[in-house]
Amino acid sequence: MSRTTLPVGATLLVGSILVASHDAAATEMTVSVEIPRLNVAEYHRPYIAVWLEDADQKMAANLSVWYQQTTGKEGAGTKWLPDLRQWWRKGGRSLKVPVDGISGPTRPAGRQSIKYSAAQLSRVAPGNYTLVIEAVREVGGRELVKVPVVIAPGKSSTATAKGKAELGAIAVAIKP
Repeated sequence: MSRTTLPVGATLLVGSILVASHDAAATEMTVSVEIPRLNVAEYHRPYIAVWLEDADQKMAANLSVWYQQTTGKEGAGTKWLPDLRQWWRKGGRSLKVPVDGISGPTRPAGRQSIKYSAAQLSRVAPGNYTLVIEAVREVGGRELVKVPVVIAPGKSSTATAKGKAELGAIAVAIKP
């Protein structure tokens, strides 16, 4: 049996990568999204997508997509996912839904809270990101809200934003 040894620098680099991965994986994020109850003749729950974008506005992590998960008189809910235009273009079209841990049913009006565990964020390297929340509603409007966030090992942070029509108050809390 032969044994291969790595130069001291290579061993140190491998150790640093493992430590960095462990630190990034220890982060969890909670996102609170307000879905306003609109006073309209025909109200439908919105489809909502949540994702992280990097500095180049490329999808860094696909976090959630809420849509009608049953087949109704208008067809299967997946038929309308392309209406979440930005999410669809940046990565939604490459998914085969439902996706375990990402897909979920539409939510009613009110404050909704989503918690992303360290395991869900483990593929996201520490750095500056934009949390993007897109909402679209049948016989309604569409809205895109962006919230700058920082994911840093051992650091807590918070951020807020507010939508104008389809989304209300949004709050993000990141904890080590």
